[in-house]
Amino acid sequence: MRLKAASSAPMDLQFGDCVMFREGGGGLIFKTPTYWLKGSVARISSERRLAGRCPAIGKPPSAYTHDDWVRIAPSLPCVDNDVDIREVAVLRIGVAVEDWETPWSNLHGTAGWLFRGQFLDNPLSKGKLIDMDARWLERCESR
Repeated sequence: MRLKAASSAPMDLQFGDCVMFREGGGGLIFKTPTYWLKGSVARISSERRLAGRCPAIGKPPSAYTHDDWVRIAPSLPCVDNDVDIREVAVLRIGVAVEDWETPWSNLHGTAGWLFRGQFLDNPLSKGKLIDMDARWLERCESR
């Protein structure tokens, strides 16, 4: 989730488009994302943000807990080096939640952004609006 030097342009999303946030599945057996949040685009806004230094957690991202991700997410996009600090354009998407699958314990997988019926520190419910960076999302098929 760190800012790359040559970041790809965000998707061309429109109101009502089906989108998903997916994570997990980086292991030897489960290679595709296992946990997900699905919804539709309800709000689109563009803003400028300062891509500052990423918070120092003191462990590799593979060892981050859900609480670590909750702490890091508001600082995104972020950079690792002071010379890379700059203002960047960010496309924000308001996702109206439709469905989700989250792990309920660390035994079910690494506790990431989706954990125990929450996206970060937001409890999930149908119709709830969750604000996200467009780069975190992928398109999906509507029902």
